[in-house]
Parts: sequence; structure tokens; C-alpha cells
Amino acid sequence: MGRMTASSGRRVLLAAPRGYCAGVDRAVIAVEKALEQYGAPVYVRHEIVHNKYVVQTLEKKGAVFVEQTEEVPPGNIVMFSAHGVAPVVHEEAERGRLATIDATCPLVTKVHKEAVRFAQEDYDILLIGHEGHEEVIGTSGEAPDHIQLVDGPEDVAKVEVRDPSKVVWLSQTTLSVDETMETVDALKGKFPQLISPPSDDICYATQNRQLAVKQMGAEADLVIVVGSRNSSNSVRLVEVAKLAGARDAHLVDFADEIDEAWLEGVSTVGLTSGASVPEVLVEQVLEWLAQRGFEDVEIVKAAEESIIFSLPKELRRDLRDEAAALVAERGGTGSDGPGAHSAG
Repeated sequence: MGRMTASSGRRVLLAAPRGYCAGVDRAVIAVEKALEQYGAPVYVRHEIVHNKYVVQTLEKKGAVFVEQTEEVPPGNIVMFSAHGVAPVVHEEAERGRLATIDATCPLVTKVHKEAVRFAQEDYDILLIGHEGHEEVIGTSGEAPDHIQLVDGPEDVAKVEVRDPSKVVWLSQTTLSVDETMETVDALKGKFPQLISPPSDDICYATQNRQLAVKQMGAEADLVIVVGSRNSSNSVRLVEVAKLAGARDAHLVDFADEIDEAWLEGVSTVGLTSGASVPEVLVEQVLEWLAQRGFEDVEIVKAAEESIIFSLPKELRRDLRDEAAALVAERGGTGSDGPGAHSAG
């Protein structure tokens, strides 16, 4: 597109959908509800969602974030993050006499169930995902003997399986769609009988946000993605923007992280946000851009989203009493008390 004069041609392309997905919305509300219902502290194992601002906001309300289940004192409530946990974490909570609330996104739970089922049928499972990501650790933990991680197409060469006719691939829910399919194609080249999961593991929100960025990336001189560095789906949006033709793309947590130098020679800015990002942070970026002459905002709409997940069932019970009962049973094994198995 031709360069317009700086004064008239400044515009923002605002991606839709962007921001919160149903799983994040549910997890964040679950923490707030637990605090309302049971009072502070409510312990949360790992960041509830990968967003700095959300974590800080919930900490102010009385959530305590821990990396390990063992950090939670007995008789307390611990919540598992949207990314899911391995079965061993449920066992740790039981041993620690903790009442649990599981805020795992239902779309992650779906992948966990696929892993369990294929492992029971004795398949080799190739899990496409990023090493060390919380979701990958949780899914792998469902069947560690059957699952091996494939972190991108370049990993395919070293994959070995017991029986090439019994191989299936699964994936982390927040990957780049195109890159994942590239990995799958490479795997199929090596294992022609590779089977696919019953339905795509990459979640609807990840796909839709990437789709919107693809549509605007080609027109944008600069794409700003609001999101945190440890948010896999946000990092992917930056990559997708560049591949779609954006000259430049950056990830920021807050408007004040934008560098004015990025705007040099820019007439069209694309703006989106990752699936764990509250809209208020996007509004602040829009304001920042408006102050610099980017007042004209056009929506780039790639999909309609209306998915809502119901809250974790544990929020419908009195968990404080259950936690106290777990501690009171000191003599027991801790595995048969009320609510010892709240993981559905």
C-alpha cells in the first residue's frame, strides 16, 4: 500500500476476537469467587493464567501464588491453574491435606483425556508443544511412559517409536496453527501411519486470534500484541503477525512499554491481545496511540465467539470445612476423607 501523509493516514486495525478466552475467564472468576466464598488466603499453584496484571490484581485480593503444592500449609485450599496439572499434583494435594479447586481449562482437560485413552491403547504419543510449558508438563504427566515431546519440525528427526503403526500426535492448545501443521506434516513423512486426535487440540481462541492477526498483518506496518512473555499464545501472535507480512511486531504487557521509535514511518498499527489479557490493557494502548495521532480505529473481525464454560464444581461446596476435616483425619491415609478427590 502507498504511504499516506502522516497527518491523515494514521489508523489502528483492532483485531476481533482478542483478549480473554472462555477458559481464562472461567479461571480468573474462579479465583475471585473462591476468595469471596472462603476468604483469603486461597493458594494458587502456578500463575492462574499467564498474565502479569491479572496475577498482581488477584494477589492484592488475597490470592497466594506458589510454584509447588508442598508450599501450601495443610488445611488450606489450593487451586490448580488454567494450564492443568499432572495426576501426581492431585496426589501431592491429597498428601498435603488440601482441599482443591481445579480451574483447568476444559479444552486442556480434553487433551489430557486423549492422552490417557491413547496410552491405555498402548500408542506412542507425540505431543507437539514447548518444553517446560506448564500445559505440556501437565499433559505429559498423564502418561509419561507413552508421551514424547516434539518441539517443532526440527525435533522430528530424533523421534523414535516402538511401533510405527501405533502412533498418534496431540498438541498443546496454544500453539501456532501453521507451525503445528508443519510439524505434523514432517511427522507424517517419517511415520505414514500417524493418526490425528479426534478433533484439533489447538483451541478455538488460539486459532481465531491468529486468524484475525493474519488478516490485519498484511496491512499493518507495526503490530502490537498485548500479553506477557510467558504466555505461549501471545508470543505466537507476534510470530504470526510477522509471517503475515507486518513489517514489525512487538509484545508488551502495558502501554508504557511501547517504544515511540516503533512508530517511525508507520501509518497503520495492528493491535491485538493474547487470550489471558484483560481488555482494560488494550484500551490503555488505544489511548496511548490516540495521543500520538492514531485516532482512527477499524475492527478486523475474523470470527464470532460465544463460548462460555461453567465454573469449577468445587465452588458449589464448603471447601473450608473439607480442608479442616482433611487435617483432622491426621491418623487416616488422607485418601478417603470428604472431598479428598475433588478432581473430576
